[in-house]
Amino acid sequence: MTSPDLTAANVDKIAELFPNVLTEVVDGDQTVKRAIDFDLLRQELSEHIVEGPQERYQLNWPGKRAAAFAANAPIAKTLRPVREESVDFDTTKNLFVEGDNLDALKLLQESYLGKVKLIYIDPPYNTGNDFVYADDFAESNADYLEKSGQLSGSGERLVANTEANGRFHSNWLSMMYPRLKMARSMLRDDGVIFASIDDKELATLRILFDEVFGADNFLATIVWKNATDNNPTRVAVEHEYLLCYARNKSAVAPVWKSADSAARDLLVAVGDELTTRFTDPEDLQAEYSAWFRENKGVLGPLDRYKYIDADGVYTGSQSVHNPGKEGYRYEVIHPVSGKSCKQPLLGYRFPEETMKRLIEEGRILFGADENKIVELKVYAKDFKQKLASVIELDGRLGANELRVLFPKRKVFTNPKPVSLLRDVFSFVVAERDIVLDFFAGSGTTADAVLRINATLGTRARFVLVQLPERASEGGFRTLADVTKERIRRTGKRIKEGNATYAESVDIGFRVLKVDTSNLVDTLAAPGDLSQDTLISAINSVMPDRTGEDLLFQVLLDWGLELSLSISRERLDDHEVFVVDDGALIACFDEHVDLDMVRAVAKREPLRAVFRDSAFVSDDVRINTEQIFREISPATDVKTV
Repeated sequence: MTSPDLTAANVDKIAELFPNVLTEVVDGDQTVKRAIDFDLLRQELSEHIVEGPQERYQLNWPGKRAAAFAANAPIAKTLRPVREESVDFDTTKNLFVEGDNLDALKLLQESYLGKVKLIYIDPPYNTGNDFVYADDFAESNADYLEKSGQLSGSGERLVANTEANGRFHSNWLSMMYPRLKMARSMLRDDGVIFASIDDKELATLRILFDEVFGADNFLATIVWKNATDNNPTRVAVEHEYLLCYARNKSAVAPVWKSADSAARDLLVAVGDELTTRFTDPEDLQAEYSAWFRENKGVLGPLDRYKYIDADGVYTGSQSVHNPGKEGYRYEVIHPVSGKSCKQPLLGYRFPEETMKRLIEEGRILFGADENKIVELKVYAKDFKQKLASVIELDGRLGANELRVLFPKRKVFTNPKPVSLLRDVFSFVVAERDIVLDFFAGSGTTADAVLRINATLGTRARFVLVQLPERASEGGFRTLADVTKERIRRTGKRIKEGNATYAESVDIGFRVLKVDTSNLVDTLAAPGDLSQDTLISAINSVMPDRTGEDLLFQVLLDWGLELSLSISRERLDDHEVFVVDDGALIACFDEHVDLDMVRAVAKREPLRAVFRDSAFVSDDVRINTEQIFREISPATDVKTV
């Protein structure tokens, strides 16, 4: 019950290509194990080996070998479900994993190998003020298993990565390398990864991505202009980056179009057709309003484009508001009442001269009187159809969005705006796709996925991973608690809102926490065993673990998705877990008889699992296998 040993898997792959290089060695425990004869492998690849100090193109740093080892070594851990912190636990397809993200990726890899369409990460930027994961690199596989299985506290894997420690870039690269290696294996062949970063590590992250994903799979570097620096030192830094790579560039669609493009094209076409037929503004609006009422349901997120003038279909945008902090203050006079219009809560986002120009150009929309805040006129023809290499979006929007969800708390510093991720995701994510974020932070990724589903009717799913790092503000115990609460509040707002597909959105999520293995370590040398210790080893399950804990361990071991539907039933007076309508039936009661076994076999599940200690004798265990061979021979039977 450990995660897969990736080193052993790599040995298998080499052995398939070059069976002659496979040999046997004796390790420190005098155990014979398979290994690769590198001298023979060197002969097979003699024309393609870089020898000794020969110059080569590479990225290297102190600790790289240990980081590679950390990526491949198995861990003796599991994921334990937490119903009381979840939403719609039995039916939701979304996951929230609380724990170290390297551990989580190792545990999730079999269940989600090659299944993730999009990965987005917002890792620490390595500014010297943030933290990185201090992974527990070990000298041997056995030591690594022992240590990784015993670590339990929240936050103890984080260390301040200050320049004073003398390994500023190395620590950061050692953290990122194994996580990116694990992430790559989880992407679909046509999957892509986006990573937010700033100037500090852009260059090294690009080379690191080249090594892990291959330079040929580079897609783009997106510049996000997110700020106005009014106090520059030498150069005003007003942007960050999103690096984008593919698992296999040739499998990615050659052209990306926003999922909203069809609605945008429809609105532009209708606008062009109506403006050629109607010159009177009232007749034009009346005709378009009639069309809009009949077709609103197919417009998705563009269902706010209710108006039309000679330049086409348009809507009003609240982008005159200043997000995040106090903006510009001045009077905007209503053209009918002659009174000053109500100002946004934090003032206007641009200076008075810009507002006057927009009013002269007819780009500002006024309400019926001065009591309504003015809006900016935005045309459907200007709606973004392509993912541009430069995105201009105020970075303070993220903090403003959290302020709406947590009006009396400051819960997170510099969260990414939902609109940034929603716009980027909409070019990649489609029906039932899986989106993974293993630096979940405030939960913006989940927020963006839920909003995409609500406006487009898709059923994309998210898998989030967040370390339970201590929260310094907002009254929450950990940052993971903040993330979970944000998802809950976002889901509630979506259900209460007027999005086209709000009612059908899966706003739930299963909370799973990284913990030590469900099994007691019973490994012992024969000379160390006595009658008492033999009896105590009969039940190898840890005493504090529930049947549901064991169920998720089995799902991991079998490589089944952890979002499959789960129901509890009574069968022959025993509690059973039925997963995905019979893909798996599990019974972890402490005593199981053959009548119970027959009842399960008659359901003909694809898989069946029991607690090993539940069988009163070897005869019952052997008869169990015989019963399944007779009644349901296709069932794969396992015990824990």
